[in-house]
Amino acid sequence: MDRSNWMYHIARTSSVYTVGLQNFLTAAEVNRVNKGSGMICCPCVLCKNYKRFDDIKEIEFHLMKYGFMPRYTCWSMHGESLINRSTCSVNVDNDNIQINDSYEADDNDQSTNPNDNLNELLHDLETNINEDEQRKLHDLFDDAEKPLYPGCEKFSKLNAVLKLFNLKSNYGWSDKSFTDLLVVLHDMLPDGNELPISTYQAKKLMCPMGLEVERIHACPNDCMLYRKEFEREHKCFICGASRYKRKKETDEVDDDVTKNGPPAKMLWYFPIIPRLKRLFSNENEAKLLRWHKDGRINDGKLRHVADSPQWRNIDHKYPEFGDEIRNIRFGLSSDGINPFGNMSSRHSTWPVLLCNYNLPPWLCMKRKYIMMTLLIQGPKQPGNDIDVYLAPLIDDLKTLWASGVDVYDAYKKENFILRAMIFCTISDFPAYGNLSGYSTKGKKACPVCEDETHSIWLKNCKKTVYMGHRRFLPAGHSYRKKKDEFDGNTEHRTMRKRFDAFSRVENLNIVLGKRTRAKNESIWKKRSIMWDLPYWKHLDVRHCLDVMHIEKNVCDSLLGLLLNIPGKTKDGINVRKDMVDMGIRKELGPVETVNRIYLPPACYTLSKEEKIKFCKCLHDIKVPSNYSANIKRLVSMQDCKLLGMKSHDCHVLMTHMIPIAVRGILPEKIRHTITKLCLFFNMIHSKVIDPESLDTWQKEVIITLCELEMYFPPSFFDVMVHLITHIIGEIKACGPVFLRYMYPFERYMGFLKGYVRNRNKPEGSIVEGYASEEIVTSSVAFRLLRRLLGQRKPALKRAAVRISAAATPAVNSWTAAALK
Repeated sequence: MDRSNWMYHIARTSSVYTVGLQNFLTAAEVNRVNKGSGMICCPCVLCKNYKRFDDIKEIEFHLMKYGFMPRYTCWSMHGESLINRSTCSVNVDNDNIQINDSYEADDNDQSTNPNDNLNELLHDLETNINEDEQRKLHDLFDDAEKPLYPGCEKFSKLNAVLKLFNLKSNYGWSDKSFTDLLVVLHDMLPDGNELPISTYQAKKLMCPMGLEVERIHACPNDCMLYRKEFEREHKCFICGASRYKRKKETDEVDDDVTKNGPPAKMLWYFPIIPRLKRLFSNENEAKLLRWHKDGRINDGKLRHVADSPQWRNIDHKYPEFGDEIRNIRFGLSSDGINPFGNMSSRHSTWPVLLCNYNLPPWLCMKRKYIMMTLLIQGPKQPGNDIDVYLAPLIDDLKTLWASGVDVYDAYKKENFILRAMIFCTISDFPAYGNLSGYSTKGKKACPVCEDETHSIWLKNCKKTVYMGHRRFLPAGHSYRKKKDEFDGNTEHRTMRKRFDAFSRVENLNIVLGKRTRAKNESIWKKRSIMWDLPYWKHLDVRHCLDVMHIEKNVCDSLLGLLLNIPGKTKDGINVRKDMVDMGIRKELGPVETVNRIYLPPACYTLSKEEKIKFCKCLHDIKVPSNYSANIKRLVSMQDCKLLGMKSHDCHVLMTHMIPIAVRGILPEKIRHTITKLCLFFNMIHSKVIDPESLDTWQKEVIITLCELEMYFPPSFFDVMVHLITHIIGEIKACGPVFLRYMYPFERYMGFLKGYVRNRNKPEGSIVEGYASEEIVTSSVAFRLLRRLLGQRKPALKRAAVRISAAATPAVNSWTAAALK
């Protein structure tokens, strides 16, 4: 009898159902023994293979009471393969049990690539589909088999379109130019060819292989998302704003949300669970995800995030999580981008990105392994309300931490429960405040020092500066007793002890939204949604300071002071007046004459000849190809200043070129202090760090900052200069800096901006381009094409499309139906 008949069309009290149920339980028990697992998935209507039991009698009770879940005729979670029902199947004949582990191989298969072994793929695809999805799947089969033109043996229709889309994605072709190319190629090919003649037709052909994307409507004032219990609502229950873009507020709203026009604001969410399954479906990548345990050199040096104490503390605190080396640790980053590439535009789109710290250090920050999970629509940035948009991601992360998901490991050839966590966040300083909930402006701007941040208000410059670095020095240090060289006072304070951040935000109840601002005098603006993650309170460093932006800001301030660049200089009349008011370096106070105000030269003041010499040195420097940008283009010899410096330009200047350029043009004490500051930035970017040297680095940088306070004006010491004192502490806790700065994420956001083709809907263009690239760059999808070339056996065809399902979650259910 057909399995579907006794499972769904016969009473559960009949003897036929009882015999079939016993056959299933026997197969499940044999599969558990083969895998060495202690739990069995329950496929009843209520559990749907999400719950597991160690007692098979419990599963038998559920199946007798509730019956099997719909369309589970292929027992994929209990040992059967979706490629071939005979694979790993169990034949029950009275008391004789036979396990059939055969595989129908292709006689003409000459592939030597281990990734092409079809019997090593996923066995846990869902089987719930409808008729429309079945039709699309069969169309995909036909296109994969159909030759590009009569007599063509090298390219199929699907093969040709995928290769052309790959070129479109790599070189940023517009849809219009791609359509023109398809028309020309269609005319060049022989009559009767199957090549689409428009971008729309080509995308329609590939849509079954698309990346899964959830479109979620949002309140235009960032109050809420229309999801879960609010999915059918039409107005925000917090501010009352309409969900849709309507010309008149009096327009009637239909009960069907699909008939009421475009949403006022949108969020695109790319679920991470199907993409993690895809990663483990590739044998090579599944092996790389074990590198932090199997391939890492463990000699006490800091080479990877896995060498850090924070990694070990999580393993010790949660041994069940740490014992499974395949569990993922993510780094989360978010920042605003201008999708138009025009600095005058105020449009701000916010992607949320994840990097994978299980990978080797040379891969975890590569573009291939960075996943965009959220795209928040502009034109206004979410700001403090970013927690509203992080909710879908946090829900998935809770699932990945609490119960985990069942994933097939192609490297170990087994299923396992995958769990994941956020190891830290990486962002610039304003976004740091948005993600953490701490107010990064004002008198207490330092999130590490918190309420013990030492700040001074300069009334003439009208700015807050952060000095007082002598409190980080050992007790009895000679600098503590000096007054005139620093802020006019002796220093008796010590460095603050670590504080409990959760106790600061535990009782905060802030309603998010642009129109619901409550008065809050605390330096904590909100209780971040990150605290909903159970492990968040046990992390030593939750939000990392971005060394890239710190280095750039310090470099800009240093060059602006030395070259006295208008608009960027830290010296001037108001600064000198503030120094007089503070009672420090009174000899540098402004001298008023009849016609003008004269500023006495300071130890950092450069003459016209010295500025020319400094700029000439930078102008004439030659470096190897790809080492840096052409520094010559940044130097203006006419004005003696540097223009248009990017973050990496500042990195190269700080770590290598400024110490060379200042030789011979500054007093020795100033030159040595600047050189020590540059050397510090050079050392912290090392790929291998000895933990025993970190304490020495910390002492040296504190002394360097104290010496800068002695020589430089107070206006130089903004919050970015102060944050240098906390970099070493984060290296001790989280590992090397090069795995926790914004360079790779900024480059990735640059690629996202390149997807914009429709300036009226930039976020939609980014989503479409990103989803297309996921298809054409997937190595698993291209293995599908290689196996299809010249091979026409039905079993191989089904197996090849099975591979594409592993790469593209949207086609999983369709593939399962065809393989049954």
